[in-house]
Amino acid sequence: MTTTQTPLSTFELLESEVRSYCRSWPVIFDHARGSHLWSEDGRRYLDFFAGAGSLNYGHNNPVLKRALLSYLERDGLTHGLDMATTAKRDFLEAFQSLVLGPRGLPYKVMFPGPTGTNAVEAALKLARKVKGRESVVSFTNAFHGMSLGSLAVTGNAFKRAGAGIPLVHGTPMPFDDYLDGQVPDFLWFERLLQDSGSGLNHPAAVIVETVQGEGGINVARPEWLRALAELCARHDMLLIVDDIQMGCGRTGAFFSFEEAGITPDIVTVSKSISGYGLPMALTLFRPELDLWEPGEHNGTFRGNNPAFVTATAALHTYWGDPELERRTARLGERVEQRLLALCAEHDGTSCRGRGLVWGIEFDDRSRAAAVCARAFERGLLLETSGPEGQVVKLLPPLTVRDAELDEGLDILDRAVLATP
Repeated sequence: MTTTQTPLSTFELLESEVRSYCRSWPVIFDHARGSHLWSEDGRRYLDFFAGAGSLNYGHNNPVLKRALLSYLERDGLTHGLDMATTAKRDFLEAFQSLVLGPRGLPYKVMFPGPTGTNAVEAALKLARKVKGRESVVSFTNAFHGMSLGSLAVTGNAFKRAGAGIPLVHGTPMPFDDYLDGQVPDFLWFERLLQDSGSGLNHPAAVIVETVQGEGGINVARPEWLRALAELCARHDMLLIVDDIQMGCGRTGAFFSFEEAGITPDIVTVSKSISGYGLPMALTLFRPELDLWEPGEHNGTFRGNNPAFVTATAALHTYWGDPELERRTARLGERVEQRLLALCAEHDGTSCRGRGLVWGIEFDDRSRAAAVCARAFERGLLLETSGPEGQVVKLLPPLTVRDAELDEGLDILDRAVLATP
């Protein structure tokens, strides 16, 4: 006897219940190019998700694909631990000449493992090693990863609950405008630091996102970030900027902290650094912080050489001149104008963002998910963010065409209109 199974039955039968994105987008995707994906049945979807920010240059970018195929065709090294390879050397030289050097950034480069949470764990370990202290300050609605150290400095209660054990040595402080401008910036934080009776252990470091992506597209003002950097310097705390989702040009400049004119002590980078969606992460830090002993932090897959190849191609293609940065700024202004107009027409909505990361917040907390579902029915991939999923989040590829951007915004507008 045979039984008829639904198209997703293989996943439902064999894959863990922890899967999430496939529940929002219940189709089987088959191939992708640029700003689009196609499902197994041939339907086209416009992608305003971009691999959660891992595909800033679009799907299967042809320039990066050619570099990758050429490398594989000549049997270039794929797995290399942290061995010296031509692919790694080419990436390091390109990163220095095209990113660090022009910005006057002195950082040493560490390859901590293949994912963003690996980069954050290495940053936290290094900060504690350098300062000899355990406590790290993070901010309300922060998201820094799903491993235990990263979760300890993450705000979301649902994600923290998955740890199953107490998450320690992390202290939350209010993010920019968390108290609606009623309290001067860092008044509470600095008072605790100055008062020996406050109960706050002197932190080794402060970790911050310049724009909180998972937390609801909360944008820190440049002056707030500068004040934070000054606070860290006054109180002997290292400043860690988590640029995993907002780096690699998402806000315009290569690093999202450039607009504020600060130089963090440690920076974490992942997602779009490989350019092609291949796993890759960096932890960057000032040379005087490089106190690691050889092998003190390692991992089997921290030397993803194909990712080095596509990363190098992405740097040479997009970061040799400021054109991508200018284009991101222009398109960001276009998105802002459209979203402001949309929110003016729909009560209970507001928008915020920078560059090509934007969010629409709904007073009715359940409405954002409904809007994303309507958009999916119309062929647009969006996700929600915020502690209650109350924000529709826009992350189109930086290479999105003007017509594609307008198409996606039109679909979003209709989805909001259809979701009272």
